Amino acid sequence: MRRVLIANRGAIATRIQRTLRSMGVESVAVFAEADRASLHVAHADHAVCLGAGSALETYLNGDRLIEIAREHGVDAIHPGYGFLSENASFAQAVEGAGIVFLGPTPRQIECFGLKHEARELALQADVPLLPGTGLLDSVDDALAEAQAIGWPVMLKSSAGGGGIGMRPCQDEAALRANYEIVRGQAANSFGDARVFLERQVTAARHVEVQVFGDGAGKVIVLGDRDCSLQRRNQKVIEEAPAPNLANALRQAMHDAARRLMEAVSYRSAGTVEFLYDRDREAFYFLEVNARLQVEHGVTEMITGVDLVEWMVRLGSGEGEFLAVPERHGAAMQARVYAEDPARGFRPAPGLITALTLPPPHAQVRVDGWVQAGVSVPAEFDPMLVKVLAHGEDRDAARRQLQGSLQAMRIDGIQSNLAYLQTALEVGEFVDASHTTASATA
Repeated sequence: MRRVLIANRGAIATRIQRTLRSMGVESVAVFAEADRASLHVAHADHAVCLGAGSALETYLNGDRLIEIAREHGVDAIHPGYGFLSENASFAQAVEGAGIVFLGPTPRQIECFGLKHEARELALQADVPLLPGTGLLDSVDDALAEAQAIGWPVMLKSSAGGGGIGMRPCQDEAALRANYEIVRGQAANSFGDARVFLERQVTAARHVEVQVFGDGAGKVIVLGDRDCSLQRRNQKVIEEAPAPNLANALRQAMHDAARRLMEAVSYRSAGTVEFLYDRDREAFYFLEVNARLQVEHGVTEMITGVDLVEWMVRLGSGEGEFLAVPERHGAAMQARVYAEDPARGFRPAPGLITALTLPPPHAQVRVDGWVQAGVSVPAEFDPMLVKVLAHGEDRDAARRQLQGSLQAMRIDGIQSNLAYLQTALEVGEFVDASHTTASATA
């Protein structure tokens, strides 16, 4: 493989470029006009402007991306995460153009992209499921199903992810109030208003299993992560491995993830997400992210595996390199955003006048796209940097991450740096007794 187009922006684009450079593969970057000063443009071997406008007019313009790929003679397209990474039609169009799509097959993206279909696949693979429903026809249908499941319930959109289109409902009044709200969010965000119900677990942890498949039936498990420290269903701190899990339970999660992905002969990197009910000491299938995750780096830090390199090698026709890695120590990641915690975490675009990143360290990794003099645009996701830290154990990783965040400074715009430092000191998080309901500040 000689040349790869990265159909994305920001931190994931620069992270993919780092691996491509190490492999001697050229990168083709695409960028919206508002991202002209981004490091993913500066670091590219070739960069093509998508024009001004919104995500729909730029990074989501699949036809234009394939046209650019053809013009530059690329061998493959890496979708990163977000944008078109889980768009089955785009993946199909890429392959139809004779270009390798560095991700799952279009059919796998399609079946895991709709949660009600993914639940059916999980059921067939004997993966534990939360009590729930199929697609709901009306609010009255939802109320009848909720009575059968038992309150509280979680109302969820079938399409999409990232915590969007989810509302807990404690009783009939809450379900009535939220039904059309969730349908509207789903329609606006994913173009699909279909919804379903699951039992809500109050003392829940969010645990996910990283897998990689060769597309011919072999699937390996690289390990697990915990993403339970959240704010409004959005991940704040991610870590690997998931703490305080009994060995038998951890192995059962790994086995369930492998069974599910082997059942579809999964190709490339993917994540099987589970809800762990701490009170019942039981886990349940949530969804599959048929792509590279934002938090993939913590798994890389404890295994020494470069998942992007594996994706490129698999796309080149290799497969014999797949092997279960040894895992060492613990790692944590914090997402640094241009947002104002004092104003409801409202995005805070603007000019970065000065930037100090953590000093170079063998146990610290920084994935980002900004530097002093860069304007953070209002049009796109405001994540600036992912800071990752490794340690010999969980507390060492936490302290390493805390020190790295304290060493950072971002001038000119508001950021969540202070909030992240506070979150790392929350008592429940320090002793790993936190759940998705824990306060993060």
